[in-house]
Amino acid sequence: MHIFAEITGIKYTPFLCRSLNNYNISELERALNNDATFILDFQRNTQVALSWWVSPKRTRSYPYARVYDSLAFIGKKATVIPIMKDEGKEGDRDFLQWDTISLMSLLGIYVIISYYKYAEKSSRYKNKITNQKFDLKQIEKKLSELLVYQSDALHWNLDQINELVYTETNALRSYKEISNNLNVKMHSEKSVKKRILKIIGNKENFMDLSRELAKKAQNRESVTNQPKEMVKGLKAKLTIKNYLGGAYFFTCDEVEIKNDYIFLIECKHSSQNSIPSLEDIKDGLLKMILFTNLQKVEIDKQQYNSIAVLKLTSNVEFNKKKLKPPQLEILSLLKKEAKINNFKIFLNKDNLNEII
Repeated sequence: MHIFAEITGIKYTPFLCRSLNNYNISELERALNNDATFILDFQRNTQVALSWWVSPKRTRSYPYARVYDSLAFIGKKATVIPIMKDEGKEGDRDFLQWDTISLMSLLGIYVIISYYKYAEKSSRYKNKITNQKFDLKQIEKKLSELLVYQSDALHWNLDQINELVYTETNALRSYKEISNNLNVKMHSEKSVKKRILKIIGNKENFMDLSRELAKKAQNRESVTNQPKEMVKGLKAKLTIKNYLGGAYFFTCDEVEIKNDYIFLIECKHSSQNSIPSLEDIKDGLLKMILFTNLQKVEIDKQQYNSIAVLKLTSNVEFNKKKLKPPQLEILSLLKKEAKINNFKIFLNKDNLNEII
């Protein structure tokens, strides 16, 4: 099943954003060490809500939850994403994808593409590094530029693509220094340079390659149920076009069609608790932001009325009386968020409105 839809703008009110700590720009290092999302204070009462990604890969360390926590902030919202993360020859290596930048643009998030400059040697593996740290001066420079930037996040993010060659060069230089200083072998630099030529030669090449990779990932995921998911409906590809005609690709965990209605279902599962973790729920809510703003949803040129659904499942039988106060508070706010933003929440088979 392949679903096509459009998005012309985002309207959404979050209720589960955590309270953010404030830091002065001079405390940026401390802020990055202490919080995944925070508010930075500048001169003249200027503020920016800043989140940061551990890796450019979207499935690591709940980056969507970090971005979600900034959405209640009224002013500019930015997120720092490393252009690549190399953990050493015995670790993983991930690269930034265009679809990530597209999604952040839709959400009104200004992307600061950065790189890691410092690291420590792993105590368990000879050729692996850990505790990687960003180049603070580079981030501070980009934040200074952002403060006086007058256009929207989409245009800012597109402009950042033009600087990828410079950013990637610095990233490679930093990893070479880390390799020499720590006596750790990194992944092949030749393969990195091949990737650079493909993704940063110009903006269009970067978009085309990343979209092709996203399509391949989408094709794999659309036919493979993850072990942690409890899915009864059909998986489907979802291609969304924005008002500029740009396309980006997702998969729906579960899709059901009833008459003229199509239910787009995002599933989050817990194997040990009555409900999934707050981070998992926030990760799912970022999909709800997309699903609740879709227009012209169609399959084979037949249009449907779409209904967004966040399904929370668990191996543990749900019992409201056994929930802890923080869990009850999460479900109460989640119920409110679903009502205001017009999507549905199911706990296993039951509608949240009927049990909470």
